[in-house]
Amino acid sequence: MSTRLGVDSYANDTVQGNVKQEKQVHGISVSSKEVDTGAQLVAGLSTNIDHSESLRIRLGTIFYISYLVFEYPQNLALQKFPVGKWMSINILVWGICLCSHAACKNFAGLFVVRFIMGACEGSITAGFMIVSSMFYTRNEQTLRIGYWYLMNGAAQIITGFISFGSLHIHTTSFEPWQWLVVITGAMTLVTAVVYWFFFPDSPTNAWFLKPDERVIAVHRLKENQTGVENKYFKREQMMEALTDPKTWLFTLFAALDNIPNSLTNQRQIIISSLGFSDLQTTLLTCVDGFVEITTIWTGVIIAARVVNGRAYTGAIYYMPPLLGVLLIEFLPWSDEVGLLFGIWLTGISITGFVLSLSWITSITAGHTKRVTMNAMILIGYGVGNAAGPFMWEAKYKPRNHIPWIVIGICYLICPILLLVIRYLLWQENKRRDAEPVVETDSEFFIECVSGDGARVQMKVDKEYLDMTDVQNRDFRYVL
Repeated sequence: MSTRLGVDSYANDTVQGNVKQEKQVHGISVSSKEVDTGAQLVAGLSTNIDHSESLRIRLGTIFYISYLVFEYPQNLALQKFPVGKWMSINILVWGICLCSHAACKNFAGLFVVRFIMGACEGSITAGFMIVSSMFYTRNEQTLRIGYWYLMNGAAQIITGFISFGSLHIHTTSFEPWQWLVVITGAMTLVTAVVYWFFFPDSPTNAWFLKPDERVIAVHRLKENQTGVENKYFKREQMMEALTDPKTWLFTLFAALDNIPNSLTNQRQIIISSLGFSDLQTTLLTCVDGFVEITTIWTGVIIAARVVNGRAYTGAIYYMPPLLGVLLIEFLPWSDEVGLLFGIWLTGISITGFVLSLSWITSITAGHTKRVTMNAMILIGYGVGNAAGPFMWEAKYKPRNHIPWIVIGICYLICPILLLVIRYLLWQENKRRDAEPVVETDSEFFIECVSGDGARVQMKVDKEYLDMTDVQNRDFRYVL
């Protein structure tokens, strides 16, 4: 199969011009949600739709295989190096690779940039989760993690308009999709520079806090009983995370929740198949961004205000996506509006995953354990995203009944998993409440190095020790 980006294989010049123009439009329209997806850039540029589907699946899988391989090493790096600096390096490399898409002429080139981007992606969400847990209390984390995650929706809207504008750029040397990756890649490079100088590594060295404010920022986290930051890898904490049942339940949840995320690559193609023009399809993808912003914003506010309501809120937000699946399965193909609303309803499921990210940071103590838990849930995220594209086979088109059934099953199991996790944590809280209270006058010390290089013992409160949620029997899980 030829993977050359273009339609220069057409012999007839007139046909070549018409097909090339149409495929440029389609290439942009399917790139508007996640411009980094190399497969979406290629979609529509091949003369054979089956080959295009195969290429899209392979490139999407390459990205997430790389993500899976590098997720845990990335989390270890985030523990060892300054978080802000490490993230900025990864964003810089990401931006370079995004710009490099424009120079790719074959599958090998796309393979390389996609593989590197998958490796870099592993640091972003994990880094945000770590910093959020170091700056905010457990209740505040629900809102803050929701706020930064909903910016994905804002990015979809911005990219959608950039995609629309790119369609109106006519140059002989660059096609519209190439302008798209160069423009967004340049924006990413600027972001990397800003991150290097302004994104904080922890409350102890945040540039926007005065010395006394840094002390207050650390003390206010005492209620979390999770510590702030520890640069030393503790094998026993890693093993505790790997033997903790909630680790695997959250990992399974993340995997099942993100199998439907393959809609990211398919949604624009499905909308286009409903009869909308390529330009209309490009603009309609902006609605996905509005849906994501609205649902995450309302979801985290409800979860933060309802005491121990994270699992319940997440479960409820799977009901509209289930309705969307039913609409798509049973409405006639001629009902474009109803089908379109069904597709948009499935986007509401993102709220459950966002709540799980904030929940996992709130119920995990011990820095190495938290890093391991973050890595596991994001590995589940990668598994779901890598597996999802394989269900969109050409034989299921145009209705794609089988993929939608799979998505519906995932939307049924995910809320059940959230409620099971909540029940197990509730049981553990009851067990700890029933334990006899041990009155102790024990004092806790940590070893640190003074200004002259001498090792000294410093007294600290128990809440600031790098203890795990299992070791600290005073720790209570939020629900």
